[in-house]
Amino acid sequence: MKIAVNTRLLIKGKLEGIGWFTYETLKRITQNHPEHQFYFIFDRPHHQDFIFGDHVTPLIAFPPAKHPYLWYLFFEWGVPYQLKKIKPDLFFSPDGWVPLTKKVKMVNVIHDLNFEHHPEFIAPTPLKYYQNYFHQFAQYPERIVTVSEFSKNDISNLYGVDKEKIDVVYNGSNTLYRPLTDDEKHQTREKYSSGNPYFLFVGLVHKRKNLQRILEAFDRFKEQDQEQYKMVVVGELKYMDAETESSYERMKYKDDVYFLGRKPIDELIMITGSASAMVYTSLFEGFGIPIVEAFQAETPLITSNITSMPEIAGDAALIVNPYEVEEIADAMLKMSKEPELVKQLIEKGKERATLFSWDLTAERVWQSIEKVLYS
Repeated sequence: MKIAVNTRLLIKGKLEGIGWFTYETLKRITQNHPEHQFYFIFDRPHHQDFIFGDHVTPLIAFPPAKHPYLWYLFFEWGVPYQLKKIKPDLFFSPDGWVPLTKKVKMVNVIHDLNFEHHPEFIAPTPLKYYQNYFHQFAQYPERIVTVSEFSKNDISNLYGVDKEKIDVVYNGSNTLYRPLTDDEKHQTREKYSSGNPYFLFVGLVHKRKNLQRILEAFDRFKEQDQEQYKMVVVGELKYMDAETESSYERMKYKDDVYFLGRKPIDELIMITGSASAMVYTSLFEGFGIPIVEAFQAETPLITSNITSMPEIAGDAALIVNPYEVEEIADAMLKMSKEPELVKQLIEKGKERATLFSWDLTAERVWQSIEKVLYS
């Protein structure tokens, strides 16, 4: 069988959440199924690291999909042009976009619909594209894969898609995350937090990630706990909004906040494993991979009680209302003052982590593909 795949997010050195999903699932699927021929459709020259075998043929469709106008041309002209040449038995898209000139069976992965709930978090031009086309991207494919029961219900309720057509496939996480030795933690804290214990925020510094309230909560926490706790922020700052910046400037304890910028995976593993707790109180997530990474690192977690996060975290985290600064601050205080609670959360997190792996993700994505391939 010939399977064409949208691989536009496989960009060397620039893999983000959905890019990692694309990489981890396709690597396993292609290696597990050499009996099929795969055609990877890129939007720019590809890196050889993404060609996982002799049965994977790379192709380039133009133009590069760098902004909404080019997204449209790439998917409605570039990709159909390649599909016409390939004549595949199926087209698989791991990032939510599909060509609307439907001449082939399709499986599409829609990770979440955050823009439908929080349009204020999206720039006007991309937002218009999402709102114009994503409901169609949900209607055209034979099957949809999504990453949580929350997202499955959301897609069905908002777009009227039959739930029988939607398969839930949880994300995995990088298996390099692990518990650290006391010596490794000591060295990491010396390097990044002046030797002090710290709370950790990981993610793009974007309004949706709720850093503004996390910083406000940390300030309140410090009012109640004068120990030398720090707040470590890992993530690009280029999308920091004015409200978050203003909250930071107003902080009494802003000198205890360390902005590290984006870090490579080897450093991030050490930073995550050395944290006193991860604070992942986002306002919207289709899944939330850092939740699982915290579990694997045996780092206790504070997360949100909305969207997919309580589903993924289960009882292995302190669950708070992300809009309530006092609740986040109280959770920080518990993490600093209740070692038995921390121990219990770590043990539950270790057990919870076994539910999520990229091997399972790839296997279940392939099962969805087979449902369509052989229908």
